[in-house]
Amino acid sequence: MEIKSIFRLVITPQHNDLTLISQVINNNQQAFALLVEKYQSGIRHFLRRLNAGDYHAAEDLAQETFIIAYQKIHQYQSKGSFNSWLHTIAYRLFIKNISKANIQSYQLELHEQSIDNNALDADVYAEQLMALLNPKQRVVITLSCAQGMSHDEIHKITKIPLGSVKSLIKRAKQKILQAVEVEESKQNRARPVSYTHLRAH
Repeated sequence: MEIKSIFRLVITPQHNDLTLISQVINNNQQAFALLVEKYQSGIRHFLRRLNAGDYHAAEDLAQETFIIAYQKIHQYQSKGSFNSWLHTIAYRLFIKNISKANIQSYQLELHEQSIDNNALDADVYAEQLMALLNPKQRVVITLSCAQGMSHDEIHKITKIPLGSVKSLIKRAKQKILQAVEVEESKQNRARPVSYTHLRAH
């Protein structure tokens, strides 16, 4: 494939995915490389959230996601977006991975992690907050808030009933907000009080 034609594919986002997928099915590896470049950041971000910031696990699962996507790309149906299809693969790998590890619960107390907001950027802090949630709550809150997906899209990816998706998102938000409020309260109590404004002039 000529370089000019590759750039033309990148510039036409509406038909880009279907065009590239067709090229991949015809054994064009350059086309698949473009798909990986387009979606790898989102998939890695998604898996880091699910793994509560475990970058090694997220990276391994992300690589496996794209390997499976390449092997099964002929099975992709254009009824849903290619992005959602990739997230479905990643989600199933995550569930399979935690089942193998026999992980019963991911819930941790925030103070046990010694979180220092001044030393962590917002992204890392969010990943640590994910440790307060169970796996299903992590999935739905990440797809909803970080990926901007609708409840129906989340239902299609996870197969979680639509009503449960809504309630899981609500409970996840409540847990995170409560944890943030507790942490902020601790920091406010630890902050030295200034009495300068009480001094006589």
